[in-house]
Amino acid sequence: MTRTVMIRVATAIVVAMGVAACAMQPAPPAAPAAAVPSPSLYTRLGGQPAITAVVDDFVGNVAADKRINRFFAHANVPRLKQNLVNQICQGTGGPCTYTGLSMREAHRGMKITDADFTALVEDLIKTLDKFKVPDKEKKELLGILGPMKKDIVGV
Repeated sequence: MTRTVMIRVATAIVVAMGVAACAMQPAPPAAPAAAVPSPSLYTRLGGQPAITAVVDDFVGNVAADKRINRFFAHANVPRLKQNLVNQICQGTGGPCTYTGLSMREAHRGMKITDADFTALVEDLIKTLDKFKVPDKEKKELLGILGPMKKDIVGV
């Protein structure tokens, strides 16, 4: 599988995560500068081991989802998982760096619909619920990923 296809797949997953976030309220404003900073979302989610476990389960959900698994049929699954882990790790304040294509470039020509994106988000929420991720962290994660939707759907 080519790197471009793999990155498109990874991007589709991340974008799907953002669909649900669009319907949710934004995260509360940051605490005042004098307040003790709260742990990062990365830390509250359990760090890289927890993110890796979530990504593994999530990719399994997507692979079993007949609504969208065609987008991932030829994916390099290990690379896809690593890109997703890095993207989520970086987005939540962790030490990782996502080096893949932009969401727009990765999804160009894929003709992803709102329904496709929603299906992906549903698969992610199913995984987050399985791992008992608290609502606050779930909403915050989806809020980080949600803005990517505009660069994925209909591109």
